Amino acid sequence: MRELGLADTVGILRRPGVRPRYSSAGLGWEHVYVSSQQEQSYRATFAPAPTHLLILHLSGPVTVRRGQGSAARSRTIPAGGLFLQPAGRELSVELGGGLDTVHAYLTDQALREANEGHPVELSEQLGVTDPLAEQLMIALDGVVRRWEPSARTYVDHLTGMLAAQLARRHASRPAGPSPARSGLSDRQLAAVRDLMRERLAEPLPITDLAAAASLSSSQFTRQFRASTGQSPHQYLLGLRLEHACRLLRTGSAPIGQVAIQCGFSHQEHLTRVMRARLDTTPAVVRREG
Repeated sequence: MRELGLADTVGILRRPGVRPRYSSAGLGWEHVYVSSQQEQSYRATFAPAPTHLLILHLSGPVTVRRGQGSAARSRTIPAGGLFLQPAGRELSVELGGGLDTVHAYLTDQALREANEGHPVELSEQLGVTDPLAEQLMIALDGVVRRWEPSARTYVDHLTGMLAAQLARRHASRPAGPSPARSGLSDRQLAAVRDLMRERLAEPLPITDLAAAASLSSSQFTRQFRASTGQSPHQYLLGLRLEHACRLLRTGSAPIGQVAIQCGFSHQEHLTRVMRARLDTTPAVVRREG
């Protein structure tokens, strides 16, 4: 599947007056495109997009008008407010002032996977508050700003959580009930662990891990957490850290080389994770043997 990019925004981010800061272009993300920018006031109509658009207002308040004629709605949206435009619908909008935003363009496949393969019809939202969706948007924005290839599993996890929240909270019709969480079988869990260990030094998408367990991404993430108490990203990070400690204690390779061998982006990345999780550093682990 191809990477989502600027072309999937149907011109929204190509308007004059948009000052982009950074985006996920070139990072290989297939189910979400994230962009941060400053926008000036405008009025425009955009063709139906193939992706669902969620906009987080980082500043404000600012007045936004949506729709045309008697169907138009207007609302003053504070910082933290969300604007949701479902895929496949024409968008007429007027922004009443300058605004800092984060945009997330989600594929319909991501929504379906979050709803056990069933279609999700989202409702239009103007200025709604959703603390969980807001924090997930901020987390995705943070990953873009401080991108490290080893964060690929984390990005897939965040994308799945955001899609699930939209399906649960912002569907025009209630999403179907979630099945009971049974967890992975011993064989499935062993297959996933083997794949994690085999590809410890590589970016590892959730889709590859889910395929090892013969599950969809959303099913896998839920059942993996039920079995281990951790997200796939957290568990993989733990395996990488264990292997790094083993190499530091038993070998003499430079710390930077150990970091790369264990799937960390660089020595500083390994140090940061080790300090946060183990309250120590690679140099101390090596010295203490």
